Amino acid sequence: MSVQAVVDKLKARFGDTVLETVEFRGETTVMVKKEEIVAVCTFLKGDLGFNFLTDLCGVDYMGQAPRFMMVYQLYNIGNHTRLRIKAPVEEADTTIDTVSDVWATANWMERECWDLMGITFNNHPDLRRILLPEEWEGHPLRKDYPVQGPDREPYQGRLQ
Repeated sequence: MSVQAVVDKLKARFGDTVLETVEFRGETTVMVKKEEIVAVCTFLKGDLGFNFLTDLCGVDYMGQAPRFMMVYQLYNIGNHTRLRIKAPVEEADTTIDTVSDVWATANWMERECWDLMGITFNNHPDLRRILLPEEWEGHPLRKDYPVQGPDREPYQGRLQ
């Protein structure tokens, strides 16, 4: 199945949930509403064969709305097809549902994203820090995190 056929099936099944589709340099990106991320991912895995979540990350577009974007890199092992799914996450509500029930590998990827970006994954089975110490304050991959680290203003003395 071609990537265009996958996009057509997504649009037919989810309608207004598909916010945007972009093809650039042979890569296809589909932006969907965050409220439907689990349903979209379940459909992509179960019905369209995207059985491998190769990566998951958050992007900080500080100063824009929405501020954050969740990015899911998917791969169909059977026909060697790649697809990128994006879901916008507002700064006022930095939550999105977990896809760890769809792909088990999402468990640790979501923990890393929460640890470094501060995006909370609803219904995650074990959402806790994975790279930083438990007492760490803040999320270092956010663009408003101090470049010099937490021992500088405004974080100085907060970890002691």
